[in-house]
Amino acid sequence: MIRRHLLALPWLWPLARPARARDGATCRGTGDLGLVVERAHGSVLRFETSTPSVLGRVEGLGDLSHAAAVFSRDQRYAFLFGRDGGLTKLDLLTGEVVARIVQAGNAIGGAISGDGTLVAVANYDPGGVRVFAAADLAPVADIPAGTADGGRSRVVGLEDWGPRHFAYALLDGDEIRLLDLTDPARPYQRRFPGIGRMPYDALVTPDGRYYVVGLFGEDGLVLLDLWAEEPRPRRILAGYGRGERPLPVYKMPHLEGWAQAGDLLFLPAVGRFELLVVDRRDDFREVARIPVHGQPVFAVARPDGRQVWVNFAHPRNDVVQVIDVPRLAVVAELRPGRAVMHLEFTPRGDQVWISARDSDRVVVYDTARLSQIKAFEARTPSGIFTSARAARIGF
Repeated sequence: MIRRHLLALPWLWPLARPARARDGATCRGTGDLGLVVERAHGSVLRFETSTPSVLGRVEGLGDLSHAAAVFSRDQRYAFLFGRDGGLTKLDLLTGEVVARIVQAGNAIGGAISGDGTLVAVANYDPGGVRVFAAADLAPVADIPAGTADGGRSRVVGLEDWGPRHFAYALLDGDEIRLLDLTDPARPYQRRFPGIGRMPYDALVTPDGRYYVVGLFGEDGLVLLDLWAEEPRPRRILAGYGRGERPLPVYKMPHLEGWAQAGDLLFLPAVGRFELLVVDRRDDFREVARIPVHGQPVFAVARPDGRQVWVNFAHPRNDVVQVIDVPRLAVVAELRPGRAVMHLEFTPRGDQVWISARDSDRVVVYDTARLSQIKAFEARTPSGIFTSARAARIGF
């Protein structure tokens, strides 16, 4: 009798096998999960950060050479955008592909609506934005991206900023568009032409207020206040490289890998070995420039805003630098491996996961000690995405 009662004592519960959900998935917190893109192999690795450990590999996902992922609001499902136009819904717990379609010939990323019901894809070929139901990837809307001269444009910088609102830019049309899908059967758009030459990427601030677009064809960025009753694009950081010898650009910087620390924005200067620091309290005025190791690709803030981690374009891409925000200075230089592609923090910033494509590995660092915790083998890893992005606007 005594032995039967002892088996029910709570301190013995951890000895049981891991619980299984009704659908066969191991019970674990979905907010602890993420994906590493293996770009040359059409596969992703599923991982969890608490251990940290890799849970498995999912293959057969098409061309992932510029892949990105967004997540359902319950953080269980990832929506993966492939360069070949593929859109895949992946169960993070089971590793199963729930649904997959090829919706275009060439795509550059996408976004999920704030209410979690719609997934939008930015397309290069045939251009435009295509929208699908998050539940089953059924088509919802097809938004063309015609230019003023009758041509078609590639779409870049597609971001969510409201329950069913998206913003994007036309790479070949020099234009910003705001898309309202409150009624998906009747899409409504506001157009802002003539913003500047060749917008190439964009970001939305965490409060959903500002849409910031980078320009490749000229020095400067464009700011749009999404809260204004009559939004008007305006130029910020115009001519930041004026008078300086232009440098060849080896890789387009990513504004989606931008950093905000408090009221400061840290932005990569196109073709320059520096970060631009902008104070949003001071009318988005440039307040500093930080010299760095090479041409920045991603500048990513630790969630508490104390540090900004930066990686760089070829041929100086084996280094990651750490910037201390109060001092606006580089305080550490790390070498995770050859061809560092992406950096992703855990939700509270105790870890950062870094992909080193040409070293075929992912390295996990302790951000307080700036020391390596663990390293994993991965096949040409690039993008790293954690499910915590589900709770963030513009991610």
